[in-house]
Amino acid sequence: MTTARDVRPAVLPAAPATPPTTPLATLLVIAKEPRPGRVKTRLTPPYSPHEAAALAEAALADTLHTVAATPAAHRVLVLDGAPGPWLPPGIDVVPQCGGGLDARIAAAFAHRPGPALLIGMDTPQVTPELLGVDFTGCDAWFGPAADGGFWALGLADPGAAEALLRGVPMSTPATGAVQRERLRAAGLRVRDLPCLRDVDTAADAAEVAALAPTGRFARRLAACGPGVRS
Repeated sequence: MTTARDVRPAVLPAAPATPPTTPLATLLVIAKEPRPGRVKTRLTPPYSPHEAAALAEAALADTLHTVAATPAAHRVLVLDGAPGPWLPPGIDVVPQCGGGLDARIAAAFAHRPGPALLIGMDTPQVTPELLGVDFTGCDAWFGPAADGGFWALGLADPGAAEALLRGVPMSTPATGAVQRERLRAAGLRVRDLPCLRDVDTAADAAEVAALAPTGRFARRLAACGPGVRS
């Protein structure tokens, strides 16, 4: 029996032969400002709060630079906190609303032109090829995460996000399955992105860094060393 944590990430795809017929109008990243004690708390221990925040900053920077390199009419960071020097040019910043994660994701889609794809800050191994989804013939894209959640959600009609997301239990091993079933039950034609591992634990960090060894996240992890182990 394969558990969620046993799922192996897929090999990251090569560039598509042809550009998408129905390209992204909006590419969204939902994230927290990488401040010690507020982000990546499950990395502490073995890493200190400042090391965990530095790893979160590197993961966010990698993600945002990938977003900046992905074709989209609008690129938006939906941020809890204030932007820093890790923000590349070409990305607008808007504040997150309050409430649970389901409400915050739904609000991130609100009033955005579609098609729209939303990702988080925990998968620094993403590539422009992964994010350059084509909505021709489908209504939604879904990116499952190895821990049972999801790392990406794309909607041809962002105005439907409120009904599709509100009430989905977040941060549980069943989150991804519940969210995908919500899409299917709404009659949407859903396509799946590869399963990726997001960075929650030190073991996740090592595996993700190995997938993108030249990225900021991998370099920062190497600089942190094994961390302070108790």
